[in-house]
Amino acid sequence: MSARRGTPSQAVILVGGEGARLRPITSRVPKPVAPVVERPFVAYILDNLARHGVERAIFSTGFLAEAIEAEIGDGADYGLRVEYAVESEPLGTAGAIANCESKLGAGSFYVFNGDVLSDVDLSALAAFHAGKGGMGTIVLTPVEDPRRYGLVELGEDGAVVSFLEKPGEWEGTALINAGVYVLEHEVFEMIPRGRLFSIERGVFPRLAQAGSLYGYVDHGYWRDIGTPESYLQAHFDILERTVETRVADALGEQFVYVASSADVHPQARVVPPCYIGDGARVDAGARVGPLVVLGAGSVVAEGATVLESVVQKHVVIGAHAQVEGSVLGRESTIGAGTQLSSAVLGEGCVVGAGNRLAGGICLYPETSLPDNSIQFQEQLRGREG
Repeated sequence: MSARRGTPSQAVILVGGEGARLRPITSRVPKPVAPVVERPFVAYILDNLARHGVERAIFSTGFLAEAIEAEIGDGADYGLRVEYAVESEPLGTAGAIANCESKLGAGSFYVFNGDVLSDVDLSALAAFHAGKGGMGTIVLTPVEDPRRYGLVELGEDGAVVSFLEKPGEWEGTALINAGVYVLEHEVFEMIPRGRLFSIERGVFPRLAQAGSLYGYVDHGYWRDIGTPESYLQAHFDILERTVETRVADALGEQFVYVASSADVHPQARVVPPCYIGDGARVDAGARVGPLVVLGAGSVVAEGATVLESVVQKHVVIGAHAQVEGSVLGRESTIGAGTQLSSAVLGEGCVVGAGNRLAGGICLYPETSLPDNSIQFQEQLRGREG
């Protein structure tokens, strides 16, 4: 059986969720195409698939499906063909995969959760899967604190022995499901149609019981970008070239990318690692970096400082403002002298001059704060737009 298997040339990417944990970053944009170093997040998954010879990817979409298709199109920009299967109602992870069955060709296929940043060696994964001859293989990643995740126990031959739902107490490293799989077509026979059904709870335990599910332990990079903190860290990891991406080539050995159309004043400081997009402007006396993405058309005015932050496109940061450890949604404006620390701003926010926001504060899109109105509030939240 295994001798007839080759490396999969097709993949399913699950992108139907609402991304609620990532709000306000995802209040107006679906999580799969939220910008990560000025590229839609799912582009990094497509890059890895194309790198390992995958020719077709089917997006299983639901929430804001049209916005995802408008952003990714037919996949030509990413070196493979992209098609879409839209859920009319949520079907769960297994149902979402089954919804793509008619678009899949014969043979095995990869499955990716659409919120996982990883550079897993898919060719090695495919070879492992073929060698075991099972119906499915799960990529597993070791984590130090597994309490947020379900754990997976392996036998000596790599077969999955058991699953343990989010443990309350755990010491030491444990293996968790990394949200990347190889499956055989026969798996579709185990999935009921037209209703919610989970592959993690409804399919994998049955495959494991039958001795037909294996775990491939990957010690490479892996991150779930489901929260603002993790979203920010993913940018840092890309800038530091901890994960293999196309952005690494642009950054080069100096860990700095400044677009040719950007305007960086000779008396400004750019501290690596740093990425400055098309048409961005950094004025005299300003400092950008380390660990900063400054989006296209954004402005850092005279004397302002931006450290360890993501600034999306067309954001204006006023003179002598300070931004640290924060995410600023596109078309936001930060007034002169304002200080942001560990803040997350949705699209189109206006924070007047002289404010001080810190401690994980989140502002939803179009929130407007007058000058000198906030001096450090732990849990202020704007109205969801």
